[in-house]
Amino acid sequence: MSHYPKKGLWTACPACGRHVHTGQWGPWQQCPYCQHWQRLTATQRIHQLVDPDSFQALATPERPQNQLGFPGYTKKLAQAATTSGLTEAVVTGTATMATWPVMLIVMDSHFMMGTLNTAVTRRITTALEQAQVQQLPVVLVTASGGARMQEGVYALVGMNLVLAAVARLAAAKLPLITVLTDPTMGGVSASFAFKGDLVLAEAGAKIGFAGPRVIQQTMPVTLSPDFQTAASLYQQGAVDAVVARPDLRDKLTTILAAYQCSGVTPRG
Repeated sequence: MSHYPKKGLWTACPACGRHVHTGQWGPWQQCPYCQHWQRLTATQRIHQLVDPDSFQALATPERPQNQLGFPGYTKKLAQAATTSGLTEAVVTGTATMATWPVMLIVMDSHFMMGTLNTAVTRRITTALEQAQVQQLPVVLVTASGGARMQEGVYALVGMNLVLAAVARLAAAKLPLITVLTDPTMGGVSASFAFKGDLVLAEAGAKIGFAGPRVIQQTMPVTLSPDFQTAASLYQQGAVDAVVARPDLRDKLTTILAAYQCSGVTPRG
């Protein structure tokens, strides 16, 4: 798996603004002053979730292309690849969690905000198809700003293509667990993010469609401070559970054990 370039020893917390030393973030990447959770890379997320040395990445021969000739897009793709060490905004592969086998799909907001495009769509749908071939449950971790504007309708079509692959997974009676992390927005939240048999939200995550600023610019409304937070979505019944990052692996392994020991999935 790719690793991100090392940053400086001090990082300003995006929530409280205080400078935090690298060692103070701790293994879970949480601000010691305000408890804000840093956004994880796909590599960090996989490392926290799976058994050591168990992750095997799926082959991803396709590369994103500037099919519409969007100005500056090719350069931005190259910059994102250099900065992140990835070739696109999602990593897919098989792994085990407490010995339970799983197909893992992890989106990465550090590559062009984790936006959905043709390559990301292909990787997600391929992983879902391979889960059927190998008869594996799927854990899909979202972290996305939505569909990628530089690919226009090609990116928007990806929403339906992933939904179709999710429907085929349902027909095969294999479980899908979605884990919504910060941020899960736009076309990803509007399509497959909430289509899991179980929908978990990581504590502190912002989840929605349009952001608060866009909403307030188009509608004369006053939004509550907890608008689009994982906690408020749980209170409204939109997600099944809010899980703190240190507890996420245990929560997922408990779910996987229940599915695989019982042989029963909630899909019809």
